[in-house]
Amino acid sequence: MPETSEISSLPSVLGDVVKRFVFSVQDYSLLSLQSVTNLFSPPQYWADTVDQMDLIGVGSLPIIIAAALSIGGVMVLNTASEFQRFGETALTGEAVSLALVRELGPAITALLVAGRNASGIASELGSMVVTEQVDAMRALGTDPIRKLMTPRVVAVVLTVPVLVAIFDLVGLCGGFVVAWFTLRLGAVQFWTTAIRALDFGDLVQGLAKPIVFAFIISTIGCYQGLRVTGGTQGVGRATTTAVVISSVMVLVSDLFLAKLLLYLFK
Repeated sequence: MPETSEISSLPSVLGDVVKRFVFSVQDYSLLSLQSVTNLFSPPQYWADTVDQMDLIGVGSLPIIIAAALSIGGVMVLNTASEFQRFGETALTGEAVSLALVRELGPAITALLVAGRNASGIASELGSMVVTEQVDAMRALGTDPIRKLMTPRVVAVVLTVPVLVAIFDLVGLCGGFVVAWFTLRLGAVQFWTTAIRALDFGDLVQGLAKPIVFAFIISTIGCYQGLRVTGGTQGVGRATTTAVVISSVMVLVSDLFLAKLLLYLFK
């Protein structure tokens, strides 16, 4: 009899899991849509947006620069032996440029921003929910989505493409320094091949992906923070969940975006 009850309850357990998942996706979609539509009606909190751009953009610069220098150098080190083997060291700049602009720049920048800012957004908003500051805002007639979420979404969407551009440039500089010491490539040779390797489609890929990634990171971070339950422990869970889900969604969406953009521009 216990085995029969357990078997009979399995479909209901799975059904509850599916229902919760569908509800979460619906709730997230509606919340994200509302954060965008708030841009087209007053009031707009542009001062809050600028503050968030400073916290997210300028605050992320040190880790972006450090990661870009390292990755640019590592790419040259890993490809130097192959280029020397075939006598094509002049293609080093082309390989580094295409890899950074098309894929590594947007993806790694998004992952770094997710690790630093998705967690920060979720913990900040989650703490406000736990301490009932969000309820106080509603009682005073202020829309918390318009006041708290929309500025953060706009700030991340505006700053991440700039961070990606900085990542690409710094990564190329790091690659050039390593190429100069290991392959003895001159500056003119490296930078000429790096620039000529890029076409319009590559630039579109390098700028379109960060916008999508930024929207995913910011909306997931805000959603997890505003839907916190369970007190301070819930804030910790929301912070971890925001980083994990946003990072996974960035990688999954990168696959489909790469396929779509390569189809459009090739």
